[in-house]
Amino acid sequence: MNQNNPSIAIICGGGPAPGINTVLSTLAKLFIKEGYRVLGIHHAYKGLFSTDPQIVNFNFELADSIFNRGGSVLYMDRFKPKNEDFNTDFFVKHKVKLLVTIGGDDTASTAVRVSEYLKEQNIDVATIHVPKTIDNDLPLPDRNPTFGFHSAKDQGVKLGNIIAEDARTTQSWYVLSAMGRTAGHLAFGIAASCHFPMMIIPEMFDKTKPTFERIIDLVISSIVKRKIENIHYGVVIISEGVFHIIDNDEIKSLGINFSYDAHGHPELGNVSKSEVFNSLLQKRLVSLGLEIKSRPTDIGYELRCCRPIGFDLTLCTLLASGVVRLFKDGKSGCIVTANSNGDITPLYLNDIQDETGKVVPRLVNINSDFARLCFENLDYLKLNDSEKAVEYLPNPEKYVLNNILNWN
Repeated sequence: MNQNNPSIAIICGGGPAPGINTVLSTLAKLFIKEGYRVLGIHHAYKGLFSTDPQIVNFNFELADSIFNRGGSVLYMDRFKPKNEDFNTDFFVKHKVKLLVTIGGDDTASTAVRVSEYLKEQNIDVATIHVPKTIDNDLPLPDRNPTFGFHSAKDQGVKLGNIIAEDARTTQSWYVLSAMGRTAGHLAFGIAASCHFPMMIIPEMFDKTKPTFERIIDLVISSIVKRKIENIHYGVVIISEGVFHIIDNDEIKSLGINFSYDAHGHPELGNVSKSEVFNSLLQKRLVSLGLEIKSRPTDIGYELRCCRPIGFDLTLCTLLASGVVRLFKDGKSGCIVTANSNGDITPLYLNDIQDETGKVVPRLVNINSDFARLCFENLDYLKLNDSEKAVEYLPNPEKYVLNNILNWN
């Protein structure tokens, strides 16, 4: 490729998600056909604005070899540049006409700032963002999933079924924690698919204050319900997002010192959430005189770099093709989206931001028929179980799910 040709620059921010390489592969193949050089920059914004960026020059052979691989051939980073970090060096040197950013809302928000900066510098570079997160919490039109979610969920279901089989075989309980920064989509999808007896997601606390006590009450509600039915095993899945809605003082009382990323989010991956919950559970079980075996397990990083399933291979190919369409149509400063009909439309960040500039996360709609039916299929104590539950609990009404969540 002639080095005098204009180029397309691509960065990947945040954490991995299945399908990133599919997006990269499709972008490279299509833009190479259009006569552009396709340059990937390692380490996202940190690399883009560094004095010595590490660059991947895509050709067809590389692009074609990665389209169905997990992970990302571009190294990812959560670096959030300050305004003084911005410069035009890379864009001018490589004759960049389009910056494609792949990531979540933080990466998208920074892309808007970069776009505004380049305009101020009279540098004509379009910016288009491809939404990515296994959390599925970006408010895309038509409630369409973010790419990577279904592949991560599929892998989570495979692991969840294995864990459930171990619980049945050993007649024990597992306390399973799943990724999900603010929303419970991943935990919900895994629990519903694996027929777990209890799921606990942030959205369940819509009518009461979330506390560690109430979370453990829900776990014990499921354990005792099954015990009454002479079932002595099970898996409880808890979305790590509950940590984001519990008071900081209560979290600090556990003695956990979270580190925080560049965007101010607690780095939950540095702490085993399942061990926290399992420790609290065991203390409560001992106080109740119940001898129940339980084991902690976290599911998160095992999901992010798995191979994309067919759904995400198709979706990522469509979104990357949509980037080319929007670029040719002169669109910039937008997010590429596809509705349920496969139609490509631009989504502008200010359309999904609140008055503070934050992107409002898309939550599990717990009032939907699907969610309500899933909750009905869980195992938990009801008021009419009190007579049998009193054998194990001195105050069984405290462990009735509707009482815990104030869903009466």
